[in-house]
Amino acid sequence: MKRFAYLMATTALALGVALGAAEAKGLVYCAEGSPEGWDPALYTAGTTFDFSSQPVFNRLVEFTPGTTKTQPGLAESWEISPDGLEYTFHLRKGVKFHTTDFFTPTRDLNADDVIFSFDRQGNKDNPWYNYAGGNWEYYVGMSMPDLVKSWTKVDDYTVKLTLKSPNAPMLANLAMDFASIVSKEYADQLAKDGHMDDFNQKPVGTGPFIYVDYQKDAVARYKANPDYWAGKPKLDDLVIAVTPDAAVRVQKLKAGECDVIPYPNPADIEALKSDASLTVMQQEGLNVGYLAYNTLQKPFDDARVRKALNMAINKQAIIDAVFQGTGVAAKNPIPPTMWSYRQDTVDDPYDPDGAKKLLDEAGVKDLKMKVWAMPVQRPYNPNARRMAELIQADFAKVGVTAEIVSYEWGEYLKRGAAKDRDGALLQGWTGDNGDPDNFLNVLLGCDGIGGTNRAEWCNKEFDDLVKKAATISDQAERTKLYEQAQAIFKDQAPWATIAHSVITVPMAKKVQGFVMDPLGHHQFGNVDVTE
Repeated sequence: MKRFAYLMATTALALGVALGAAEAKGLVYCAEGSPEGWDPALYTAGTTFDFSSQPVFNRLVEFTPGTTKTQPGLAESWEISPDGLEYTFHLRKGVKFHTTDFFTPTRDLNADDVIFSFDRQGNKDNPWYNYAGGNWEYYVGMSMPDLVKSWTKVDDYTVKLTLKSPNAPMLANLAMDFASIVSKEYADQLAKDGHMDDFNQKPVGTGPFIYVDYQKDAVARYKANPDYWAGKPKLDDLVIAVTPDAAVRVQKLKAGECDVIPYPNPADIEALKSDASLTVMQQEGLNVGYLAYNTLQKPFDDARVRKALNMAINKQAIIDAVFQGTGVAAKNPIPPTMWSYRQDTVDDPYDPDGAKKLLDEAGVKDLKMKVWAMPVQRPYNPNARRMAELIQADFAKVGVTAEIVSYEWGEYLKRGAAKDRDGALLQGWTGDNGDPDNFLNVLLGCDGIGGTNRAEWCNKEFDDLVKKAATISDQAERTKLYEQAQAIFKDQAPWATIAHSVITVPMAKKVQGFVMDPLGHHQFGNVDVTE
């Protein structure tokens, strides 16, 4: 109860400070975790993007709310050359960067900002390349260094992207969070003052909300951007309160301390639906949850061992106990709602005896390993600790001793990407752009090793298929290649595919205009509240 009282008091204080005048409209979103930082290009977690890229920044291209279709963002129009190698973007004029307590812009957005936003991620000679350790996980994991030949400034409001080879998902890729456009003028000021680290602590963007402040692991505050190019938001103030416990989020929602919450416990959903003071939105998630083996480490470098462990897992028992009606078993690395999903895939059976035989065949006896469990709820895994316990019990039945380990969310993500990570890691993914490349290449391609590829798995045949598919515009031809890649994945088993989930977002009735995002974001730029 002390923890709950503290969280309620923290949010109440945040509202008191943020809302100020009685007539101001404010909204409290109670997030499941803390942001890792504020520079979207450095991270891959949706939690971080809810704090940073979604409220504060824009991209050249945006996703139409509630869809994976692209629409103009900071670029009001563009042309793609017939050979698919050149993208010419025409920038909006009069777009203003945020004025804050720590930065006052002297000019509007222009081509220099766009060039800088991408050059810092791909050019090792850029002085900003290493400001945060050169960890551009998305940019590298999506093979951008191999794809991009150059970004060039045509004039102040025109930029040209030239590719080394055609890439069918490129336009959608540029609508993703890592492609957020940042202020070169702000970066130059910080570099001059010797405070480059502030770029990841005090964000300046062009988005609907202006960052005000952040109390670590407690609350972030924002105010409406009065000069927003798409029109001033209806909300005057936005508060994001860090609330890791799902039960506490539900209590705060019912008490009026939260207006919107993510990821309630599956067991609470029916009660939330029956509460007349709430609206409960649901939709199938564009996601997958999985257990990734570190294939660089013995004995997980042997596909027989990985297959055996997959066969030891009672997946249906996990679905029943952890998801409780909000998930379905996964057999492919992409969700069934995504085009190119391989219907003919046969899932690994639950077969403990068969698992023991495979382990014996591989010469593995008395295996001891770690199973990593996330400390927070995710759309693809509502209770990683419980899932890990069930897997631990299943492994014990085939003679494998598993130790469950966990870390704070940011540390978990950082350590989980290491090539020398010990054991298998519970992880998952919500699609960023609706394209299979965003799953198959980002999560399983060779370029993602040490980053987004948590299995550290590089299979040349798989990688060649996925990269070839990205160069083809015809969706039917791409589908054939992706289906072949999924067959290789299933045969080699770098993951145990666990589940695809239904996403639930409960909110107060007064919240109007919220649209569920198939890509997992929580966006408030078009949201209103009514009393």
